Amino acid sequence: MIKRKHMAAVAAAGLVLASLAGCSSGEKASETKQETTQTEAATTVAEAKAEDKSGEKKYVIGLAMNTQTNPFFVDVKDGVQKAADELGVELYITDAQDDPSIQMKDVENLITKKPDCIIIDTCDSDAIVSSIEACNEAGIPVLTMDREASGGEVVSHIGYDAIKSGKLAGEYLVDTLGGKGNIVEIQGIMGTNVAQSRSKGFNEAISQHPDMKIVACQVADFDRAKGMSVMENILQANDHIDGLYAANDEMLLGALEAIEAAGRLDEITMIGCDAIDDTIEAIKAGKVNATIAEPPFFLGKAILNSAYNYLQGKDVDKYVILDNELVTADNVNDLVTKE
Repeated sequence: MIKRKHMAAVAAAGLVLASLAGCSSGEKASETKQETTQTEAATTVAEAKAEDKSGEKKYVIGLAMNTQTNPFFVDVKDGVQKAADELGVELYITDAQDDPSIQMKDVENLITKKPDCIIIDTCDSDAIVSSIEACNEAGIPVLTMDREASGGEVVSHIGYDAIKSGKLAGEYLVDTLGGKGNIVEIQGIMGTNVAQSRSKGFNEAISQHPDMKIVACQVADFDRAKGMSVMENILQANDHIDGLYAANDEMLLGALEAIEAAGRLDEITMIGCDAIDDTIEAIKAGKVNATIAEPPFFLGKAILNSAYNYLQGKDVDKYVILDNELVTADNVNDLVTKE
């Protein structure tokens, strides 16, 4: 059961201690219309860094988002903004549109603004390394969230245990299907540690049961439209499917469209990951069986709070893992995703 009190504590504290490493396109980089308006309306960087009336320094933080079309990451950004508003922090926000080359240019532009630190939600774990190294050379601290970077000096990484998420999904299908059945796995962007770890955890759980057979495994890049297309092909190639694991809810919801159109909704037990609003409604409607809760709003608040604490001279943990749990019809009404 996901407890309100527990989730509220996570949001208030901004992070949970962890001993493990946490988890799991354009020639010209441009900021979104919203951020452009915000930036034009804001004071200059120098003014933003000046002391406010209370005598406390006002920090400027760059936020390099990987995308702002996926509902999960929209909520992540909202969480960052909420915490920034509460702490009086000025944000410069960019949107890489899921393109690593755009994100590299976004970070370059953020460096020119000379913020106190930069938070990066990476498009690709390897491609972002040179950008982090550029921040290191400029003397700008970097924090990452959700998806880790493969290199560069990072003050702190905050995310969810992606291996655990995958295992929870696998174990759910094992329990629900009685340890046997034909299973489909739809994977995310495999250039990210999150997609790799979710798949690893899922397969570790399934592999313990010889009567559980993965009959199809395809990549849909965490995208809803691709999830639907991939599932359409899988349905045509497989007459009998018992269970589906999609590594995020966007792909799950795309797959759901294909499954409904094929008239096979009652045949397949479905589980995703992220617990976005559309999936919660689908669980309540009885169309989706389960998801793994990795509340993005709390993630956003946690990373901003961690960045603020670091700038205040406080110790921050190198790796922070936030709590993730299974959500089904039994506990969906108790889920708290924002606060």
